[in-house]
Amino acid sequence: MWVGYTLAGCSDVEHKQKDEYLIKLKDRIITVADFNNAFEIAENAYSQNRIQQPDVARKARLRLIQQMTEEIILLERAEELGITMTDSQVEKAIRDIKKDYPDNVFQEILVEYAVPYRSWKEGLKTRLLMEKVITQELGDKIEITHDDISKYYKEHFKDDNTSPDVKTISKDVNSIIIKILRKEKMEQAYTSWIKNLKNKYAVEINKKELEKMTGL
Repeated sequence: MWVGYTLAGCSDVEHKQKDEYLIKLKDRIITVADFNNAFEIAENAYSQNRIQQPDVARKARLRLIQQMTEEIILLERAEELGITMTDSQVEKAIRDIKKDYPDNVFQEILVEYAVPYRSWKEGLKTRLLMEKVITQELGDKIEITHDDISKYYKEHFKDDNTSPDVKTISKDVNSIIIKILRKEKMEQAYTSWIKNLKNKYAVEINKKELEKMTGL
C-alpha cells in the first residue's frame, strides 16, 4: 500500500505564511514544517542505523526536496490544464486499495506509519492528480509498436532466437508487455518533460533552509 508524504493543500498561503517556506511556486507553498512532517514518514523506508548516517540522511532529504519540487510543479500544471480529481474517483481508488487488505489491516498500517486517515486521503488525491497529469501529458502520446512488443517478448519470454510474430503472442502476455513498455517509455520521457516544466515555472527554493537541512 502506498503510505506517502504527498502534500495536499499546499496553496494555503495564509495558513502557512507564519512558517518559513522551503519551496514556493506562485501561491503554492511547502513549508519547513511540511517537509519535516513528510520526512518523518519517509524515514520509515530506511533502517534506524542507516538513516542516522549523515550522508544517507542528507541524500534522503535531497531526494524528498526534489520529489516535493516536482509535486508542486505538477499541481501547478494540473491547474493550468484544468485537470481535477473528483471525490468519486478518489473513493473508487480507496475501495480498490482497501479490497486488497483484510479487515482492519488497512487502518493498522496507517497507525504504524503515524498517518491520520484524512491526511492520507488528501495525499492520495494529490498523487492521483499528479498521475493524471503525467498520463495526459506523456502516457497518451506514447506509441507501442509491433516491433517493440516482439523485441521485448524475445528478450524476456522466449528462450530461442526465433523472432516472434506479434499475432502468435497470447493476449495476456501481449497486454503485460504493453503495460511494461508504456511504463518504461513514460519514465524515459518524464526526465526531459519535468526538466522543461522546471524551466517554465519559477520555483523558489529557500537556500538558507536548504543549507540547514543538507549542508549544501
